[in-house]
Amino acid sequence: MNTRAGVVLAGVMALTLWGSTTAAGAQELSEHAVRSFMEYAWSLTPQQFSKPDGSVIVIDRTKKSQVEVPLDVARRVIMAGRLSAHAQICDLRDEQVQNHRAMMRREEATKKWTQQQLVYISQLHLTTLMLMTGRIKLVEQEGDKQVVVDEKKEPPQTCSAEQRDKVKEMIAAYVAASPPPNFAAATPPKAPAGAPVSTGSTSVSETTVEKK
Repeated sequence: MNTRAGVVLAGVMALTLWGSTTAAGAQELSEHAVRSFMEYAWSLTPQQFSKPDGSVIVIDRTKKSQVEVPLDVARRVIMAGRLSAHAQICDLRDEQVQNHRAMMRREEATKKWTQQQLVYISQLHLTTLMLMTGRIKLVEQEGDKQVVVDEKKEPPQTCSAEQRDKVKEMIAAYVAASPPPNFAAATPPKAPAGAPVSTGSTSVSETTVEKK
């Protein structure tokens, strides 16, 4: 396994699912590991996303530095993705969706990010979730380890009743501390499992990655 692949796996270990979720816990993820998460998210970011109104956000893949976000922002997105991974493992679909939407509302509220950056933020969240739940694997391609989606792999972790209650509590607190759903747009009706999840600015899938 090359250095980059090893670093991102080390980062996953630093974010072990039932460990600390505090800011101090976030700092356990080294700068190198955060950048590795960011790189894998970029590799899975499609060239375009469809918004709920039918318009399309095109990602300019020749301007990576203008689409990515600062390191501290990436860290907090990764931690939100980690919490969503908890929810997925505990079969808390509603909480998983609420957590993702709350994270997006927080970033939209800063009014700092372009539409392309908001797509990237959502993709970084999804990439983290999939790494944590085993839905992403590393494969050798042209002498380098590349990240690919493994649709057949089931999350290896289990969730006790106590852990499930704790995840619900943590997400409820995170959502309560976030801007309300009507900050950018009203919360859309609950989507069926596997359907795109609207964030008010982008439309991304919580269960699949489609690269065009």
